[in-house]
Amino acid sequence: MPKIINVILSGGVGSRLWPLSRKHRPKQYLNIFGEKSLFQLTAIRNISLCNSLTVIGNTDNFELSSKALQEIDIKQYQQIVEASPRNTAAAIAFAAFSADKDDILLITPSDHLIEDEDEYARSVNEAINLAKQDSIVTFGLVPTKPETGFGYIQVKGNNVIGFREKPNKETAQEFILKGDFLWNSGMFCFKAGIFLEELKKYQPDVYIKSEIAFIARNENRLPIEESMNIPSISVDYAVMEKTDRLKVVKSNFKWSDMGSFESLYSYLKKNGHPTDEYGNMVIGTSIHTEFLGLKKSILVATDDAILVLKREKSQKVKDIYENLSDKKLT
Repeated sequence: MPKIINVILSGGVGSRLWPLSRKHRPKQYLNIFGEKSLFQLTAIRNISLCNSLTVIGNTDNFELSSKALQEIDIKQYQQIVEASPRNTAAAIAFAAFSADKDDILLITPSDHLIEDEDEYARSVNEAINLAKQDSIVTFGLVPTKPETGFGYIQVKGNNVIGFREKPNKETAQEFILKGDFLWNSGMFCFKAGIFLEELKKYQPDVYIKSEIAFIARNENRLPIEESMNIPSISVDYAVMEKTDRLKVVKSNFKWSDMGSFESLYSYLKKNGHPTDEYGNMVIGTSIHTEFLGLKKSILVATDDAILVLKREKSQKVKDIYENLSDKKLT
């Protein structure tokens, strides 16, 4: 009997949330969302919709995943540990190789905040039904604002017309006005065998070298030498933008990839975190802080770093992270 497997992609550093998010403790493991982490909320959200769980992690974070699952009393799961991250096409291929060809994989990033559980369940069940018909399904979120930090999908019904990269503000506003663009959520659903067929068709090198690495694994760990031979390419470029099996589920649940301090600010404010009369917020310290001549700013404090930013510059934090000269701070 085919299973429905939640595949959680747990890689990524969350560089736009530096200095809260670090290599040794990425944003998906920060217990700041109702005393749970985004990773834990992802596992809990999907446990009633799926038969089993597979976590794709790497040598830097697989112990964090194990600890996080233990804390929420999830004991039955499969973990695949990448020797070196090779992007999402390879990560999903590993999950597909580990499943039966008719098993349905629900691919979810580990760092999304999703509200409105009923609408989420409706969307997932619609995707599962489409996947049973051999479709490759992506989830498109109805946009609530002209967001420049997300990719977009142009749709007509359940059909995808095209993908668009992260736009500038003016283009994002045009997308909203047109009404047929959805945010690209990075969530997918398909049969394991169907995905591998499409990957083999459109990216045979990724397919072959991922299979070689998977076969050469030691228990749940993938080998470094074979892994480094795999081309690093996203699943969007490898399969989604090429396959003729693609369908989209238009979804209305509240969603954020928590990819910036602007997103985190909105979440924390909604849940009672204090701001001053000018919309300034302090994160990470209880030390009394005053903002003079600043509006809509955030001060982020950790033991070894302080960041002060204007909220509208949240997407630029990644540039600071990438240019840090002291790599101990990453």
